[in-house]
Amino acid sequence: MTRLLHLIVAFLLIAGHSAFATPCQFETQGDGRVAGIVDARSVRLDDGREIRLTGIESTATTKQALISLLVGRDVLLRGTDDTPDRYGRQGAFIFIGENDTSVQAALLAQGDAIASAEITDKTCAAALMASEAEARRQKKGNWADPSAIKNAESPDDILAGIGRFMVVEGKVLSVRQAGAMTYLNFGRNWTRGFAVTISKRVGATFEGAGIALKSLENRRIRVRGWVEGNAGPRIELRLLGQIELLGASEPTGVRP
Repeated sequence: MTRLLHLIVAFLLIAGHSAFATPCQFETQGDGRVAGIVDARSVRLDDGREIRLTGIESTATTKQALISLLVGRDVLLRGTDDTPDRYGRQGAFIFIGENDTSVQAALLAQGDAIASAEITDKTCAAALMASEAEARRQKKGNWADPSAIKNAESPDDILAGIGRFMVVEGKVLSVRQAGAMTYLNFGRNWTRGFAVTISKRVGATFEGAGIALKSLENRRIRVRGWVEGNAGPRIELRLLGQIELLGASEPTGVRP
């Protein structure tokens, strides 16, 4: 009961804040009542539709938070595309009743989810990242654990999470080109250390946004994505929103 009250209070507080009141108000894609929670990112409506929450990745507490917030509630779906994925799931932002704050924003603000960086709408993406940043600042939920953000200087800790979505921080020691791929190396041992990979196509997107990849050398950055790799851990950058430039204190994000 205490957990549920905390979630409801957080949701109402965010709803009253203008910074979160208008973003992610995409076209309405339908409505329904939540019959159950399929997994940490999917819910099933009473008409059988399965809805995948866009814009977030799950943490250990996401599923329970969704159960507390959504089961038995009437919801509105918003998004840019209601085409089901290959598993038949419709991606959407979920809003409870007439509330103009998405469930995704509420989860992020409570520390019960991680921003995925998949949203290309700048206003919506910025609002989601701001929700997460505030939860990090207050060490809420997932961010109460010091290991929630991995240290790029500890590649074994990152490699242990292979196949998982992770947030990693560290200093880029070198930027190297190999064929059509650019590597941001965080370790001096290129084969064992943590690295971020960026394809030529994505690199061109960075350049178009005024970010020269070579300029990231000796900069502290935060990256997020799925951990891959055999020897050293890797995260492939596919979207601008996966990386943030870190200053002395708060980051200045590179947005899609």
